[in-house]
Amino acid sequence: MLCYIIPRRVSIFIGRRLILVKKTTIADVAQYANVSNSTVSQYLNKRYEYMSVETRKKIEEAIEALQYRPNLMARSLKQKSTFTIGIIVANIIHDFSTKIINALEAEFDKEGFHMIVCNSADNPKKEKKHIETLLEKQVDGLIVFPTGENKNLYVRLHQQAIPIVFIDRFIEGVDIPAVLLDNFSAMSTAVETFRKHPLAIITTSLALPITPRVERLEGFRQALQNKNMLVDERYIKNGEPVEMEEIFDQLFALEQPPKGIIAANDRIFQELMIYIKKRNLRVPNDLQVIAVDDVPYANFLTPSITTLKQPILPMAQKSASLLFAKIKKEQITDEQKLYRFKPIVIHRDSTN
Repeated sequence: MLCYIIPRRVSIFIGRRLILVKKTTIADVAQYANVSNSTVSQYLNKRYEYMSVETRKKIEEAIEALQYRPNLMARSLKQKSTFTIGIIVANIIHDFSTKIINALEAEFDKEGFHMIVCNSADNPKKEKKHIETLLEKQVDGLIVFPTGENKNLYVRLHQQAIPIVFIDRFIEGVDIPAVLLDNFSAMSTAVETFRKHPLAIITTSLALPITPRVERLEGFRQALQNKNMLVDERYIKNGEPVEMEEIFDQLFALEQPPKGIIAANDRIFQELMIYIKKRNLRVPNDLQVIAVDDVPYANFLTPSITTLKQPILPMAQKSASLLFAKIKKEQITDEQKLYRFKPIVIHRDSTN
């Protein structure tokens, strides 16, 4: 079947016959629902302030009965918007990434916006390529988990007034707002929660200056100093997931092995739990554990694991509101560079 689209009509070949079918318009919907064209337009743009529930139901029924589909291309040209947001996530496999994307989608959907999600895998070259591709697609704004290695690019985009909000991370010297966990508060809370010492912390590789990795290690040091505890760099580790078994071996080979470990993200937490099982360590008797990010299985493990949960919904709402303000060129009265959110401690058996 071959289809040609002509203004107000569609030509459809069925077999050898050419049948002309009138294309449903806003006027047709308005006539069917017995309302004005402008009322239908307001409904399609989700402006319900002065519209009764009965009117909305009539328009909805008319759209369904006539199988009306809005002309998104015409809408984009008229309003100079593609109603699309580009998301560049650092690593889609992280639990935090999937949860924040889901929450952002709900916020954007309320305003009639769609998302294009790209995964940079913490690769600066891929990050740059994704930005260029999304801008070519004329997205209305970007939410990015930056790798920290494309500073000049972001400075230029900011100068060009491209709406951008960073999430989970920020880049020093770039005037783009960022929404992230209060990593220093998180580490202070974790150190206070442990009942045994010495303590250790492990995060992913610091090959890139990625905010949560750097800040959580520094926050750990500060938390120990605030409690007048010794800061011993032998207990502060970073590396790739494939290196974790060797790193854990180094920690437990110390004359005083750690009695408490902070897994600074879900990838490290997975590797730690594999190591604990392999070495037959008992939690919390041999080792207390706290994981940053409340992964679903933390509650199902035996014993269950204490976690520092990021407040996903408030973070998503703040990120979306900041981006929409930039898209609409609204004045942000409380504009600042960093919006930090306190963690939520989920106390479980691993720190009892």
